[in-house]
Parts: sequence; structure tokens; C-alpha cells
Amino acid sequence: MLAEILIIAVRGCAIGSIFALIAMSFNIVHGATGILNFAQGNMFVLGGFAAFFLANEAGVAWWLLMLPVAGILVAVLVTVQGWITLAPLRSSVEQDSWLISTVAFSTIIAALLMITQGPFAYTVQGPVPSFRILGVRTPGAYALAIGAMFFWYFALRIFLRHTFLGLAISALSQDFDAARAAGLPVRRLQLLAFAISGLIIGTAGFLVAPVISVASDAGLRYVLNGFVAAVVGGIGSNLGTLIGGPLVGIIGMLTAYRIGGAYQDLASLLLLVAILMLRPQGLFGRSSARRV
Repeated sequence: MLAEILIIAVRGCAIGSIFALIAMSFNIVHGATGILNFAQGNMFVLGGFAAFFLANEAGVAWWLLMLPVAGILVAVLVTVQGWITLAPLRSSVEQDSWLISTVAFSTIIAALLMITQGPFAYTVQGPVPSFRILGVRTPGAYALAIGAMFFWYFALRIFLRHTFLGLAISALSQDFDAARAAGLPVRRLQLLAFAISGLIIGTAGFLVAPVISVASDAGLRYVLNGFVAAVVGGIGSNLGTLIGGPLVGIIGMLTAYRIGGAYQDLASLLLLVAILMLRPQGLFGRSSARRV
């Protein structure tokens, strides 16, 4: 029994780390623009496809070389998507066109992947060997997922608190009009936030490609669980993602173990409903007051 609990906890935390990374990519875009980019799931899957085409079965040296390449490629694509999403908006949340454009962009990516790569899932062989926990084989990519979660958390923390560009992006989350009046290049900073989010999910998808579904229809599951992790932790709180992501992962693993893998997404949705009913701002979010 103890062994089962430990395995569920370890694998759940590892899978939840993937959701936490997607949640962090949600947070930086939302903080700078007020937008929730629902194309993040398929952008994450593109990172997995980059691993398959650029570094499948490659050695460690080549794999490490291709990691930033994959991140940059996805970051460029996300930046273009961000420019298209923001183009019709005078400010970031005056209209709801961003919801349509992000979902539409996600659908277009999924359709293009289906047309060009087919409906099948690709298998990626990474250079990090598996290890054993209580005799159970655990993929090495799980350790990379946990490491990437903490790396990006601390990288974003340092960037947003100790660099001029990071402080400027943080200022956008407090007051768009004041930031614009202070002379900040709001639109450029928003596009930078999109680029950083793309770098996060591009490198994350590349790192964990051996343990995710690299397929045209996989994006929905990842964006759903990443969004749930962001809401559970509190939208805008990267610290919250360190709790929300693993929590979603552990609940999903427990559901798969006790009931069946087909019910994992249902469990995530039920957790989302429970959080919205009991604590809408999330575990680490703050209640906001709106002046009218």
C-alpha cells in the first residue's frame, strides 16, 4: 500500500509539473495582457514534435543543442499568434475577440498537424535513462519535468522582480493605462510576454516529449489541465502553480489507478468546479476589487 501511494505521488507530481509549466505560460501572458491563451496546449505539443524531428534518438550533446532551438521556434510562433490576437484590441480586454482568436489558432494548429502528420501518436526516445522507484520503472523525462518546473519558476521570479523588462511587464498587470501614460511600450511588452510563454512551453514540450502524447489531437488535454492548474493555484500566481500543477497530476493519477484513465480529465474538471465554488481566486490568488 505504501509503495502504491509513493508511486502515485511521484508520477502524479511529475505529470503535474507539466501542467504547472503550462500554467506558468498562461500566467505571464495573462499578467501582461489580461488574455488566457488557449492555444498553449497545441503549442506545447509542437515542442514535442520538435523533439521528434530534431532530436529523436539523438545523443545528449545534440539533444541539449536542439532544446533552445525548439524553444525559440515555438516562441516565434507564439509571438506571431500574440500579434494577431492583440491586433484588433485597443486594450487587451475591451473586446472578447481574444477568446475566439486563441481557440481558432489552436484549432488551426491541430488541423495542420492532422493533415501533415496524420492522427497517430509519435514516439520520442530521449537521452535520459529511466530509473526505478521501489522496483517500478520511471521514465527519466519525469525528473526533467520536475526540474523544468522549478527552473522556470525561479527564472520567472528573477526576471519579473529584478530586471527592467520584467518590472515593466509586472506593471502592466497592475494598471494598463498608468503603464501607457508612464511611457512604457505596452504592445511590445505584451508581445515579449507571449514570446516568453512560448519559450516555456516549447522547451517543456521538448523535454517531456518521451512521456507525452505527441499527436495532433493531444493539445486539448494539456491546455485543459494546465488551465485547471492555473486556476487552482490562482491565476497570475506562479507560486500557486507549484501546488496546483502537482495537485492536478496526483488527482489524475489516483483517478486512473482507482477508476480508469478515461476519467482523468473528468476528475480535473470536478476539481476546477470545486475550486471555483469554494475559493474562486485559487489557493494563492488574491481577491480583486473593481472600482466603479
